[in-house]
Amino acid sequence: MACLAAGEPLQFVPFDKAPEPPFGGIVLPIYYPDILNQKTAPRTFTYGDKDVMLYALGVGMGRDPMNETELPFVYEKALKVIPTAATVLASGAKASGPAPEMPAGHRQSQINFLMVVHGEQKVELHKPLPTYGTFTAEGRTVGAYDKGEGKGAVIVNETIWKDEKGEKVATLTGSTFARGDGGFGGPSEGAPEPHVVPTRSPDLSVDFATLPDQALLYRLNGDRNPLHSDPDVARKAGFQRPILHGLCTYGITCRAVLQEIVGFDPDQIYSHQARFSAPVIPGDTITVDLWKDGKNISFEARVKARNATVIKNGLTVLR
Repeated sequence: MACLAAGEPLQFVPFDKAPEPPFGGIVLPIYYPDILNQKTAPRTFTYGDKDVMLYALGVGMGRDPMNETELPFVYEKALKVIPTAATVLASGAKASGPAPEMPAGHRQSQINFLMVVHGEQKVELHKPLPTYGTFTAEGRTVGAYDKGEGKGAVIVNETIWKDEKGEKVATLTGSTFARGDGGFGGPSEGAPEPHVVPTRSPDLSVDFATLPDQALLYRLNGDRNPLHSDPDVARKAGFQRPILHGLCTYGITCRAVLQEIVGFDPDQIYSHQARFSAPVIPGDTITVDLWKDGKNISFEARVKARNATVIKNGLTVLR
């Protein structure tokens, strides 16, 4: 499971770190439509050049210190920010005020912590990410879709960043597949449709080799789920070894767009979204396929050695 951006109305944790059920030991279901009222307290965070560079290193930038096109992402001289760094830069956010009051009679929803999977992620940048700053993030649940009893639910959360002037900087939208929470009576249709990539052959394909220790480095950005670091936990989850964070793979697909489409100019990227479809094993080589259609860049990612598609329905929109 990949961690979600800071500030979601529902917080999900690693399966072996799930807390005791809240509210006196009672496991709460999803209450609909009450869940659509759930919001987080404003959360303030600050990041700087070290955080920006650590993220770039975590998705594989800078392995060749003589590569002067990647160096600005990992060196404070003329520093650049990978757009998908927005998924981790708020990881240290702290509440800066009380949670919003819920309507009278509101029933608090909670999902089964043990049965969640990060389904999709989208980052929209209303202005290019600065290399440092202090921001406030506020999250809310914007959708809950019922797949039926025993079939799970899809929960869509949105987090909005604002700067110290109160201006919008970024909107992060993530969907979570809650496998244990179907049958709550919400709508079965209406969830956002995934982007459909072209049926023609890719216009470009590029390979990125991951390293065996990639997840150990990437986790320092804030997602310390032991599924990505502890062999015993990984085996209990059904994997032979720890897997790479889905959001790391997501960041690698953004690298592909930076490298192949926009000449390493992150300011050209307005949004980047994708659906997670299979795990990457650290050491895998990821092939990113790209399709160019004006300002829309479609992409998918696969591991050819295992015949596995790991990212589907990808779309980058350029400014």
